[in-house]
Amino acid sequence: MTMAYILALNPNLLTNFGADGGTTLWNGVFLSTCIASAIGMFAMAFLANKPFGLAPGMGLNSFFAVVVANIVSITGMSYLESFQSALGIILIEGIIFLVLSILNIRDKIVQAIPLGVRLGITPAIGLMLMNLGLGSNVGVYSSDGGPYYVMRDFFGSLTAGLAMDTIGDGYSTMVLSVVTMFVGLFVIIILSQKGFKSAVILGMFCACIIYWVGEAVFLGISPFADLSTASFVPAFSDMAATTLFHVNFSGLVQVGWFTMITLIITYCIIDMFDTIGTLVGTASKAGMLDENGNMPQMKEAMTADSIGTIAGALTGTSTVTTFVESASGVEAGGRTGLTALTTGILFLASMFIAPIAAIIPAAATSSALIYVGILMMSGMKNIQFDEIDQVVPVSLMVISIPISGSIGHGIGIGMISYTVIKLFTGKAKEVSALTYVISAIFLIKFFLPV
Repeated sequence: MTMAYILALNPNLLTNFGADGGTTLWNGVFLSTCIASAIGMFAMAFLANKPFGLAPGMGLNSFFAVVVANIVSITGMSYLESFQSALGIILIEGIIFLVLSILNIRDKIVQAIPLGVRLGITPAIGLMLMNLGLGSNVGVYSSDGGPYYVMRDFFGSLTAGLAMDTIGDGYSTMVLSVVTMFVGLFVIIILSQKGFKSAVILGMFCACIIYWVGEAVFLGISPFADLSTASFVPAFSDMAATTLFHVNFSGLVQVGWFTMITLIITYCIIDMFDTIGTLVGTASKAGMLDENGNMPQMKEAMTADSIGTIAGALTGTSTVTTFVESASGVEAGGRTGLTALTTGILFLASMFIAPIAAIIPAAATSSALIYVGILMMSGMKNIQFDEIDQVVPVSLMVISIPISGSIGHGIGIGMISYTVIKLFTGKAKEVSALTYVISAIFLIKFFLPV
């Protein structure tokens, strides 16, 4: 339920909300999202036996849409042809990661991340989840525009009257969203304190009921109206015509070799550290790290991630990566690959029940995101606050990850700060050669214009 939003949002983003490529491409990307995510999760279940969900990564899909638009302007190809060309970048990246994972190189990169930085990943992701729950996960539109967000536009207003004037006729929907979100959150908290292992699901279910009743009673909207005209038949013919095995390498070459290589490297860096951060952070919350802060079966987990990305490229979507929302499944009791397997099956089922998934209100999923984020913030207790080489990287990561929206970029900032502190405080020998290399790569990534 916490990942269900990606089913509609991913094809919306990749097709410019249906404007580019029409309904046919939208249907292809939607089915690809379901299928590639399921393949990635099946691989996670059977190779790594870990409870992590995978789907096209947020941020990476937005970047993909920008790349497609740039290919259109550079080559003059249609949006569909440019889209198919950009899939070549994803396929190459996925193959590179698969090789690096099999050779254990990605695992060595994880081990090169300083312990303090690794410990800071969990609370940083927690704050990111809270930021999502209170921010972009729930956007309200009105005749005055939008989106308007809970924390910025509702609680950020000086008075309720000013919030009403700002949001306009969407104010009632905003109030309903806020009430739904916090009732769901406190139901989860109370049930979890009473020992209910299904607290997260039950809280989200209560939130759904509140929102649906509120829509019907106060807004005069039938929450189930869309189901009467919805189609439950997957449009496989659209997928076959637009995205399935339609990787356009000849179009990619038209972009230029330098630009193509730069894009592949950029995707590799972002994807690698987003995945590493999510795996380490979620595994820490689940108690899956050993005494050295390493996760067993990291190689297999990253291999599954790579398989998902390759499946995404071949079926028609951007990079598939491990989702931070996996933390909600862990909190609900997931500890093995059965969790990933179940989620994968439900993603496949969503091809046939997408209209049902679409009526789950975003405010209900925010309840779970905020709750899990609060729990992950407890990882701060593991930080040695009297050691400056831990405090500075962690502090920068905790603020940069939720603001930038990129776990990988936050880790990069943490790595650079750790290396600089060690280097200029006479402790350069304590930094591994690979840490220096990773820090240098991020410096190039951040500051070299291409």
